[in-house]
Amino acid sequence: MEKFISVPNTAGANQLVSATNVVVVIAGTVASPSATSTSTTIMYQGGKSVAIVTGTAQVASNMRDAIQNAIATALQTSWTETVYVVPTLPIAVSSITVA
Repeated sequence: MEKFISVPNTAGANQLVSATNVVVVIAGTVASPSATSTSTTIMYQGGKSVAIVTGTAQVASNMRDAIQNAIATALQTSWTETVYVVPTLPIAVSSITVA
């Protein structure tokens, strides 16, 4: 069963991000991890990734922790609940891109 997190963004909408087959959540990028980056990267099995970008820097990986916790919560919900709506994030998300 596929699971998703619904991530709020600054445009006032939510975007679905897969919570299935996640390998790692990184503060920054694979090439440049940083606890104060404006980007959080979700890496998936098969090599795909999603970059969640904010307008301001993370503080001690707080965005990475929030995204990772949301993914864990989504995976713990009943199989009939495929989408977990992330209630709040420490920093507003400005864009989400798939690579």
